[in-house]
Amino acid sequence: MKIDILTLFPESFAPFKESIISRAQKAGTIEINIINIRDFSRDKHKKCDDYPFGGGAGMLMSVQPIFDAVKSVLKEGSKVVFPTPVGKLYNNKTAQKLAEFSHLIFICGHYEGIDERLVELFDAEEISIGDYVLTGGEIPTMAIVDSLLRFVPGVLKEGSLNEESFSNGLLEYPQYTRPQIFEGLEVPQVLISGNHAEIAKWRKAASLEKTKKNRPDLLKGEKIED
Repeated sequence: MKIDILTLFPESFAPFKESIISRAQKAGTIEINIINIRDFSRDKHKKCDDYPFGGGAGMLMSVQPIFDAVKSVLKEGSKVVFPTPVGKLYNNKTAQKLAEFSHLIFICGHYEGIDERLVELFDAEEISIGDYVLTGGEIPTMAIVDSLLRFVPGVLKEGSLNEESFSNGLLEYPQYTRPQIFEGLEVPQVLISGNHAEIAKWRKAASLEKTKKNRPDLLKGEKIED
């Protein structure tokens, strides 16, 4: 998979040079290319914003630099993604869907966003990561890219996704490691019993309990089997 990220702040994506995503890039499983939108500005000062028609607070990102930046990497089969508060709410299913594309192009907005004509011209998928507003599109882009790459074959070890949160409609069960007792709190005895059937039963019950507590909305209309 190849991912091109268009941004005014390329240095924001330093985390992609670390950990699992870094290893996947070095292995050739994925390719992430960070593109500076300012490099495509025809303004002598590399200006990339302008006043919005109709007035209002704030500036809008200029059309031309973004258009030319997208065109420089766009090819048949490319999917353009625009993280924005007005987009459809992002979830695990969307991550899996995006992971099926061989080429993704992300536009990181700033100021008041981007010109709507860019969304129309590139049939961009508008995605929101939550009901709140951030100062730019870099953080949501990193969140979306990080989550979707987990579904690209070869990025994670085989089987790593099987019991994660949302994989079966529930949140993941609590996890514990050494020491067995820490600050007076002890690891549940069943987890050190060696009885794998009982451990599986405990994990399923704990997963359901965690979901009821933190995300009861996930259980609406769902029948959870014992």
